[in-house]
Amino acid sequence: MKQDLNIHFEVYKNISELDDIEKKLFETASEIRKTAYAPYSEFFVGCAILLENGEIIVGNNQENAAYPSGLCAERTAIYWLAANHPGLEIKKIFVVGGPKNEAADNNIPIPPCGSCRQSILEYESKQSSPIEIYFASTQGKTVKCYSVKDLLPFSFDKNYL
Repeated sequence: MKQDLNIHFEVYKNISELDDIEKKLFETASEIRKTAYAPYSEFFVGCAILLENGEIIVGNNQENAAYPSGLCAERTAIYWLAANHPGLEIKKIFVVGGPKNEAADNNIPIPPCGSCRQSILEYESKQSSPIEIYFASTQGKTVKCYSVKDLLPFSFDKNYL
């Protein structure tokens, strides 16, 4: 039987279309992106996570010559959060990525990779509430998803174990 799959997302042409907290998250992710350690790919990614208490946690990608020992910005931030604030819920995740040279950015929003999507799913499942995910280019074009399940529709979580 053929079935259709629907996902829900919004696209913003630039950051002027975002609300104040989303703009702050974009700016925070953009700033932490600049200190990423990406000497091999020269592709810098920053992540800002809004917690339920209003605090913002950040992370950036960390590469390693011994692939795949590096870690993406999203997981860097999420794992630090889990170790230091284990009981707090994540409300929003904002990811900004692109080439080190922002002038070379083609304004395509950079989504979380598969491993990051699975890690976000773990925390969304753990807190039993959706996490809004925003991903953007360095130029500001942004996609908003209402849950990681929009990015990972046939997801695998604790319910299968």
